[in-house]
Amino acid sequence: MEHLPVEVIGNILSHLGSARDVVIASATCKKWREAWRNHLHTLSFNSSDWPIYHELTPCRLEILITQTIFQTRALKCLTIYMDDVDEFSAAPVIAWLMYTKDSLRQLRYNVRTTPNFNMIEKCGRQKLETLALAHNSITGVEPSYQKFPCLKSLSLSFVSISALDLSLLLSACPRLETLSIVSPEIAMSDAQTSMELSSSSLKHFYVESFGLDKFILEADLLENLHLKDCTFEVFELVSKGNLKVLKIDDVSVIHLDIGETTENLEIVDVSNFTITWPKFYHMISKASKLHRLRLWGVVFDDEDEVVDIESISVCFPLLTHLSLSYDLREGVLHYGLQGLSLLVNVLVLELGWTAINDLFSVWVAGLLERCPNLKKLIIYGVVSEVKSHEECQIFAKFTESILQLGRKYMRVKVEFEYE
Repeated sequence: MEHLPVEVIGNILSHLGSARDVVIASATCKKWREAWRNHLHTLSFNSSDWPIYHELTPCRLEILITQTIFQTRALKCLTIYMDDVDEFSAAPVIAWLMYTKDSLRQLRYNVRTTPNFNMIEKCGRQKLETLALAHNSITGVEPSYQKFPCLKSLSLSFVSISALDLSLLLSACPRLETLSIVSPEIAMSDAQTSMELSSSSLKHFYVESFGLDKFILEADLLENLHLKDCTFEVFELVSKGNLKVLKIDDVSVIHLDIGETTENLEIVDVSNFTITWPKFYHMISKASKLHRLRLWGVVFDDEDEVVDIESISVCFPLLTHLSLSYDLREGVLHYGLQGLSLLVNVLVLELGWTAINDLFSVWVAGLLERCPNLKKLIIYGVVSEVKSHEECQIFAKFTESILQLGRKYMRVKVEFEYE
């Protein structure tokens, strides 16, 4: 070990991550202490790493973090996640940011500060590549001098920011590829009912727990769009058709527009969503490269609407992974088995129910016939604690039918996931 270069020891210490572990390891010998001071590039203060963090006062934590950071000289990645801390004083936080601004590449910080100050103003803007902020406010963005030329990933959780400042912040990040927004507190003027964000470099966009009348995202290179637990009257994506992944989870939107050019879509994952199927199907029907389709807990505007398995097999010939949840309303099965086309490339089939009945096993058997090369069948179900005698009989018949299908399709591995 004594022959290891001090730079290599610095890399070893950096892979430990946890600040406590790094401090203990650095006490090994004089050479390791030198590596700690001059070649440590990653340091993480996370309340989940050490129970003692929960017992320390905010003031004591500030002193501990300050003493630790100020013994290093080359930090590139700094993480401070203290979930149980109400707030830190602004002075030590500013000191940490100013001390590391010339070397820092990644900053993750989630503690409120008092008084509030503009976090991004104190960051080392010239070299920062990843910035994740939570429970803080961002005000007075000036893109003329607050530029982030290297920033590729930006995450804002429970952050207070105006619609204008958010737009300006994106314009100050010419190389931004990943943007995540969770439960933001967006300040809008009285006349504003919509938000427009624009980025010429953005590839991945995730938004959660957000509501607005109209949201317009202009991102020519966007590849991954994920909306979760959101409410919009209108959500519009303006792009050049590079979208590969579309995920919608528990979203309420009256008008959804992801553009006409959807030929590059590879994954469509929709759950807990109300849609007009013909309109949505028209939106994704050109996605001949689609290999994963998930429609789970989807509610149709028209009760007579049926998702045509025949159309799915014809329009998505490369489909390898299909997930559908069974829904029977007034005798109409929303995932009909009309037609004769096969899903020849489907290798994994996920099927589930919300309320089981005798027709579910018939539906499962019908889909198995459509998938001649299937390798795995996963069945998801909800089993209530108290069941009537009739429900128990239905469940017993279902179990027996699945056993029979298992004997018929010996090549298929069958798994069950019950809630």
